[in-house]
Amino acid sequence: MESSFLLSCESTIDLPYSYANERNLPVLFYSYQVDGVDYEDDMDRDPEALPKFYGFLAEGKLPTTAQLNEFQYETFFDNLLQQGDVLHIAFGSGMTASVQNAMLAAEALREKYPERRLVVIDSLCSSSGYGLLVDGAADLRDAGKSLDEVADWVLAHRQNVHHQFYSTELKFYRRSGRMSGAAAAIGTVLGICPIMRLDDKGRIIAYDKVRGKKNAVARTVETMKRHAEGGEAYSGKVFICHSNCPADAEATKEAVAAAFPHIDGEIRICNIGTIVASHSGPGTVAVFFFGDARAPEGQPV
Repeated sequence: MESSFLLSCESTIDLPYSYANERNLPVLFYSYQVDGVDYEDDMDRDPEALPKFYGFLAEGKLPTTAQLNEFQYETFFDNLLQQGDVLHIAFGSGMTASVQNAMLAAEALREKYPERRLVVIDSLCSSSGYGLLVDGAADLRDAGKSLDEVADWVLAHRQNVHHQFYSTELKFYRRSGRMSGAAAAIGTVLGICPIMRLDDKGRIIAYDKVRGKKNAVARTVETMKRHAEGGEAYSGKVFICHSNCPADAEATKEAVAAAFPHIDGEIRICNIGTIVASHSGPGTVAVFFFGDARAPEGQPV
């Protein structure tokens, strides 16, 4: 069914570009910078892009990232508005202030295109959790729902996308200020894995720590059982992403599939893109699913 509006997103959905293309999702790309050179967030288009990125990290070169500016959004939206009305789901404000620039650009373009509608929504999500929200919106669009109906669904469900993740590589969390140098050093020696989530505002919260990958996977599954819609009878989609640790992602997938036999379709495993991985580094595995409303910071999980 041909849609009555365009649904767009940003490269930090951390799904392959082939997926975005198949789902008719125009994408606005972020970029990272190393040694003064800009590299576009690749979304798996170039098989050499991620190895190059992790090569930079191995050399001790720290990528820097920046929010999308108003001009980038205005150029992107202008092209889409020439084709029709637009619903844009933006990378969560808990991760970046870019969405504010998206809203400013949308306001500026309303005078140029008074006959068009351009709605911008803060996803409050990150990485493939952001991708899972966009995927749900695309399903509704393809089922013939209107722009308003899809926008209402996104607003009602954006805080129901759970982001549960753990990391086996702590030095990047130390560099980002999420862990002290001493804690990171001791944690690395002892094989400590921090267990993290996104709160109701889309911010990363470390809420537990366990020793070893197996315990990290078990803790992730245990948390999912408590929060997934329907508990162990959960029948929605699950996305998993990882930063250069595919074996850990596969082990997590097997554990989740065993605990939740009614999941909708195959669990999708994706790469964490270069923008999110610039802050997480390698060794992170994340699980995304729909459930109850995400808890605020400080509330028990």
